[in-house]
Amino acid sequence: MYAQLIDDSSQKTLIFASTRELKADKKTKTEKARMLGELLSEKAQKSGITKTVFNKGSYLYHGRVKAVAEGARSKGLIF
Repeated sequence: MYAQLIDDSSQKTLIFASTRELKADKKTKTEKARMLGELLSEKAQKSGITKTVFNKGSYLYHGRVKAVAEGARSKGLIF
């Protein structure tokens, strides 16, 4: 699973994070998704980004998509 922050006006990816970066071999997919959100939020804050819009695309807001959002919010990223 991956997540990214994109600047819509310049159409460039600002921040990228993937579950492959995590050290979570024994975790469930939902737990990894939450950790992914936390990692994305930490990277964003290091780059000076504190506010963003959450675009889930055509996916429903539940399960792993919800876990990514909750993980990002828990580390201070504002949607």
